[in-house]
Amino acid sequence: MNEPFSGERDSFTSKFGVIAAAAGSAIGLGNIWRFPYVTGENGGGAFLLIYLLFVMAIGLPVMISEFVIGRSAQKNPYGAFRMLAPGRPWFLIGLMGVAAAFMILAFYTTVAGWTLEYFYQALTGNLSGKTDSELTQMFNDFQQGSFRPLLWFLIFMGFTAMIILSGVRKGIEKYTKILMPLLLILLITLCVRSVTLEGSGAGLRFLFNPDFSKITPKVILEALGQAFFSLSIGMGTLITYGSYIRKKENLASSAFYVVTADTLIAIIAGIAIFPALFALGGSPASGSGLVFIVIPAIFQKMPLGDVFALIFFILLAVAALTSTISVLEVIVAYLVEELKMTRRNATVAATLAVSVLGLLTVLSLGSLGNIKILGRNIFGLLEYLTSNIMLPLGGFFIVLFIGWFYSRKKTRDELTNDGELRAGYMPVYMFLVKFAAPIAIAIVFLYSLGILKF
Repeated sequence: MNEPFSGERDSFTSKFGVIAAAAGSAIGLGNIWRFPYVTGENGGGAFLLIYLLFVMAIGLPVMISEFVIGRSAQKNPYGAFRMLAPGRPWFLIGLMGVAAAFMILAFYTTVAGWTLEYFYQALTGNLSGKTDSELTQMFNDFQQGSFRPLLWFLIFMGFTAMIILSGVRKGIEKYTKILMPLLLILLITLCVRSVTLEGSGAGLRFLFNPDFSKITPKVILEALGQAFFSLSIGMGTLITYGSYIRKKENLASSAFYVVTADTLIAIIAGIAIFPALFALGGSPASGSGLVFIVIPAIFQKMPLGDVFALIFFILLAVAALTSTISVLEVIVAYLVEELKMTRRNATVAATLAVSVLGLLTVLSLGSLGNIKILGRNIFGLLEYLTSNIMLPLGGFFIVLFIGWFYSRKKTRDELTNDGELRAGYMPVYMFLVKFAAPIAIAIVFLYSLGILKF
């Protein structure tokens, strides 16, 4: 585990391991924290429909492309582009992916730390009997404090680093095989409770009955941004995981299973949250505080609410952990393969570096809140730069690379396992990566920057 990188590469041992790890990367706070509140703010069913369209038409081809790049090169994102396009500037896309992973981990682990705080509060009974305004005050006081948010951030980074230290098979694969089924069981338990509440039908109608008058350019932009954020595409996580997939695995079917699992978890999270929300008088458009203010208030109004609150925050923490390990692995793989560091030293170095930025991110919601860059605090800036700029740009250049630069024969060889599998979808896939995906990403990207106006 502590020897320098020697070319002998660790890998996932089974198809389930591939799907559990890649789905773990994709399934996280993006599904359970971000998806419900973004859906709530953007009109429910209509947003869901556009989101599903983007996931299948753009998210799936980008994910397949990342797997192709990773397995072809058997390297981290930077090393992969350098190997597949020597002497060309494509390696900058890999470098941007590593930088995006660094920035995402800083603000993502900040939110992940909140899940541990709320698990602790649920465990000690401190959420019991609180009114909506008291819960709001509690969340604001916690965010603006220093000690507890910093403590939970560091504990979460520690958990993440511990798993990464163990390697691909004994760390990432082993733990995601346990955590992913646990996540599904917890989520289904919450779903059953939510849909059996009186008045829950209104929440299901909000989620599944689209009101097309709600569709605006902003809703379309948010749907594509959520697809990228949720699927972990565009930053090289899946290039890194693709490099650990054995040659006998079917890349396209693995990507399809991951996208399906990710989308189902997001929808199940919606079913767990919106029926309870409508049944017990919450607002779906409650913003990023939905999970930490509105949901605890909802649990207070149902029988065994403390138990379900405990389950919910364990669920959030598990979802966050399966994602943070995948993001840290991008940085560690880069340090091991490009700078020839041992895995232990790379993990320690990456964890310490992310923690420095992460501590500033945590404090930007409190004592450093008056420091603004481009009108945003550090947390808001990192989220905006990664979600709205770096991930879409990464996805854009990844599909351009596969569609226009990389050999079509090599892509086919990778997707057919050198002719052993059929790939009748190739014409559709190539059309999507050459034309549909880059055009759609470019339009939404330019709109988000205010360059293109509808």
